[in-house]
Amino acid sequence: MKRVYVLAEGQTEETFLRDVLGPHLLPLEISLTAVIVSTKRIKSGLKFKGGISHFNQIRDELRRLLGDSSVAAVSTMFDYYGLPFDFPGRLELKGSCFERVATLEAALALSIGDPRLIPYLSLHEFEALLFAGVGEFGSVFLKSKIPIDLQDAARSPEEVNDGPETHPAKRILRHYPAYQKPIHGPLIIGRIGLPTIRARCSHFDSWVSKLEALGDS
Repeated sequence: MKRVYVLAEGQTEETFLRDVLGPHLLPLEISLTAVIVSTKRIKSGLKFKGGISHFNQIRDELRRLLGDSSVAAVSTMFDYYGLPFDFPGRLELKGSCFERVATLEAALALSIGDPRLIPYLSLHEFEALLFAGVGEFGSVFLKSKIPIDLQDAARSPEEVNDGPETHPAKRILRHYPAYQKPIHGPLIIGRIGLPTIRARCSHFDSWVSKLEALGDS
């Protein structure tokens, strides 16, 4: 059994990794453990979890996890939208969203310098994965008609942009104000299913494929 840590941004990502991606990888002899990034550590050993304001929070946590020589790999699951200003590669961004996220992931790998690191940033945030099956919004929020703008955005979920009023979560909240990421995010993901999400979200699919490959190595 190969052990893999995934450093995640918050509770929703932790739930997704534990309940969806982890069980998918288990038959490949890969044991996935989600770790929420700590915003602060104090001498007593207590940690404050969730939220990223500076890159050093990510760097320090990744180095700590990679310090465990028994793990086969360490990965990440952070939103591209809202990354800290000092994240490596931020001054080199150009091209499509897929090119930009590849630049940031490569810069992260270079800054950590450990071949066991498999960087992944969600385009543009976790909620984009929900656009792989927008029809499930209706079943969860008991509204049969899916708004046209959500249907249009769902044509390419990972390309839903990262503007302050147009990022995926903002679009969802505009039509479904009751939406709560930790509750409804994993619920909708479960209804859509991993195969559909992978088919509709190429960057996400590439990441999952890299993790699956650990079972063959």
